[in-house]
Amino acid sequence: MLKNKVLALFILAALACKANPRVVADVPGSNNLKADLQQEVIVKNLVDLFEKYHYKNVPLNDSLSSVIFDRYLKNLDQGHNYLLASDVKAFERYRTTLDDDLRKGDLSTLFQMFNTFQARYNERIRYSIAQIDKDYDYNGGGTYAYDRSKMPWFASAAEADAMWTNRIRYDLLNLKIAGSDAAKNKQTLKARYENLLSQASKTNNQDAFAIMMDAFTESIDPHTNYFPPLKAQEFNEEMAKNFEGIGARLTMDNELVKIAEIINGGPAYKAKTLHANDRIIGIAQGKDGEFVDVIGWRIDNAVTKIKGPKGTVVRLKIIPAGQDLSSTPKIVELVRDRVVLEDQSAKKTIKTVTSGGKAFKIGVITIPDFYMDFKAYQKGDPDYKSTTRDVRRLLDTLKRDKVDAVVIDLRRNGGGSLPEAIQLTGLFIKSGPVVQTRDARKVEVDEDEDPGIAWEGPLGVMVDRFSASASEIFAGAIQDYGRGIIMGTQTYGKGTVQSAIDMSRVISTSDKMMLMAAAAGEKGPVHNVQKPNGGTVTMLDNTPKFGQINLTMAKFYRVTGNSTQHKGVFPDIQFPMIYSAEKYGESSEPSALPWDSIKTSKFTPFADLRQIRPVLASLHDKRMKASPEYKYLVDDIAEFNKRDDENDVTLNEAQLRKERDEQEAKALARDNQRRAAKGLPPVKKGDPKVKADPIDFVQDESLQVMADFIKLSAGDQYTLKKPIVKQ
Repeated sequence: MLKNKVLALFILAALACKANPRVVADVPGSNNLKADLQQEVIVKNLVDLFEKYHYKNVPLNDSLSSVIFDRYLKNLDQGHNYLLASDVKAFERYRTTLDDDLRKGDLSTLFQMFNTFQARYNERIRYSIAQIDKDYDYNGGGTYAYDRSKMPWFASAAEADAMWTNRIRYDLLNLKIAGSDAAKNKQTLKARYENLLSQASKTNNQDAFAIMMDAFTESIDPHTNYFPPLKAQEFNEEMAKNFEGIGARLTMDNELVKIAEIINGGPAYKAKTLHANDRIIGIAQGKDGEFVDVIGWRIDNAVTKIKGPKGTVVRLKIIPAGQDLSSTPKIVELVRDRVVLEDQSAKKTIKTVTSGGKAFKIGVITIPDFYMDFKAYQKGDPDYKSTTRDVRRLLDTLKRDKVDAVVIDLRRNGGGSLPEAIQLTGLFIKSGPVVQTRDARKVEVDEDEDPGIAWEGPLGVMVDRFSASASEIFAGAIQDYGRGIIMGTQTYGKGTVQSAIDMSRVISTSDKMMLMAAAAGEKGPVHNVQKPNGGTVTMLDNTPKFGQINLTMAKFYRVTGNSTQHKGVFPDIQFPMIYSAEKYGESSEPSALPWDSIKTSKFTPFADLRQIRPVLASLHDKRMKASPEYKYLVDDIAEFNKRDDENDVTLNEAQLRKERDEQEAKALARDNQRRAAKGLPPVKKGDPKVKADPIDFVQDESLQVMADFIKLSAGDQYTLKKPIVKQ
């Protein structure tokens, strides 16, 4: 009796605390999404977190409200393809009130904006479907503007109709040039657009809330992010490089959940009862559970049904690949287990490079990101997954293979775990500071305290514009210690530190009880997520029930005292940059923190490479002047920049065919030049594609640089045993 009274009191409290919406969010033609009580509680707590703990210490006021407003509009319709100028004008009354709304937990204005966008999206897609059956003339002029991001919002529905008619014309022209029948092209395109409409109908308030929170957090800085519960789980699994489930990657195919790939080593791989392109039409829990029909489900909802604790059983109703949907389904029973994502872990290859008549064996270790299974580590699991542990094992095998040098490939490595960047650096230096971090109160020096070195020989590090955060810490430390040669392009420039905070730690006990009571009174436990077609999808126990915030709380600094923020790491051996700093990287982010510097840490460099770096650069430049591949790279960059600056395409069939024929001829000529250099016969247009090893010119040339490094090291111009001391 008492329990029921307490529950009733909390339900009343929940109803009393629910924000009174300032505006009506419903918009005809949309899903009429609204905030739930949990989202209102979360956003109020996020505001409090930001104002107390964010590194920037920015107050949520009218000025920041305006920034949030602009970013939210951009997140909704970056290409200016859906909203009308009249919509945006109507939204303007919210520009300086979002701060007050967020502080109160009132998301009605943001949901009204989202619902308006979705209504316009549905209008555009329905209009486009109606245009597909028309006949179009491709002999005249006209263009399709595929990038309208810098163009004004549509002045009227008629202007929007004209642009979307051109889009349909372009889609059909693309299919026509590909060689398909006109009737089949229309059928293909109609199915594509109907699928877009179907997927839009499945959009729920969690999707909308995620976009709103991105606009809020990224207005403060680009790397503070809120993850709703399921996204938080995905983020943490990606960091750990393992999860519990069946070991299959899924995709959507015309309202059906389809097996895209079987992960090596997982339960599905071992059982050999599932295959790529099998379609899942039903899911059941345990050996005796009833099947739930999942046709038309969102993929994330299907995933939560298939994943589950290690040792539990899941049964899948399958239509095997290649069989008609009317075929008798097959039942597959699998026992869930821990699945390790080895394909996303550090890997090694051994390359042989000839320089000056001598062959050198160089081990290349590719690290996709800096990962660590924090939960397994905290539990004392001796086999926990981490970048440093994997790389140490790879180095042991490379030493047994007697390689002459090691190259760490960090290209497109966006970072990850700070402790892993420090420990990985420790595999190559004796001991000492690796990175400095400064928060609002103090500067801390993070050191490698292990005097052991896993690899003492010549070392190189490859980076590019998308090497960021932990990658920059590692590359910067290797460069500052004189431990190795950095090769590539200027890195991303992310020099901020984020702490992952489970929102369960932030939300008060009374708020949690209120939320649980409200959920129990309305639609079941709070740890369930609504499906768009009714019912619930149960989250796993390790899912952060209220989501997770990755909050910027400090900045990184190299041991020299220089921040990696904005500027990143400049390589010793530089290659042409494909992606410009103006459009890609931290310096392109308007809310990014500025560059600055602090005092230098006391450290003992491994060696002094100041004299050898210009020698290596000179040898590199000499090779580049004589290299056809270097010329191809420069040409590719020029072509990329040209395409990157374009925003429309012709709707004249003859002209479009001519442009594509020229591009194809250029690519064919280049392929034949490469084949000729390898002593292979040329291929002609229309010949079957010959699969060849991909050419990685940057890696190939980096290995040549390492060969130079090895030779110069042997000549005592670079001595590993005589470090200099820097105070």
